[in-house]
Amino acid sequence: MRLIDKYSLSGDIMNFIIWIVVGGIIGWLASLVMRTDAQQGLFLNIVVGIIGALLGGWLISPLVGAGTINQNDFSLASLLVSFVGALILLAIVNLLRRGRAR
Repeated sequence: MRLIDKYSLSGDIMNFIIWIVVGGIIGWLASLVMRTDAQQGLFLNIVVGIIGALLGGWLISPLVGAGTINQNDFSLASLLVSFVGALILLAIVNLLRRGRAR
């Protein structure tokens, strides 16, 4: 039986909270750039930030060699990759919803 170290568990919880906060900020900034902020609330900003970071990690990360916020990499390059991924996600949603990327 493996014992869980309380410091490891608290570090995981702190990483999760930081991930949610940074994802929310990235989603909010992306929604401001794409002019969809009035349609989204806090929850959707977090979702856009996190899913956008996944998309950025899949599409952009191999090109620039940087991680994303989903990989616990909180460098400037990873924040930019996550932000661009959130922009791409919102452009795709706008394209499907309105027929134009805006």
